[in-house]
Amino acid sequence: MHIEASTVSDIAWHEQALCAQTGSDFFFPEPGSSVREAKRICGLCTIRSACLEYALANDERFGVWGGLSEKERLQLRRGRENG
Repeated sequence: MHIEASTVSDIAWHEQALCAQTGSDFFFPEPGSSVREAKRICGLCTIRSACLEYALANDERFGVWGGLSEKERLQLRRGRENG
């Protein structure tokens, strides 16, 4: 299996992210559950922008990434495409 070096460096930020120090349950809640706690944690994280850019670049469709839910990322993506 071939892994490009850029892939590894692209996710190196994750080791410093606050979500790496908490459980994934906050960031990937059951459908209909609140994402409030995940967003609060993201709001305190210094790596938030790198996380969001990673999610947008890799079309992450589930969970909270960079402080945004699936729907919020979709809206942002559409805004970037139309803007």
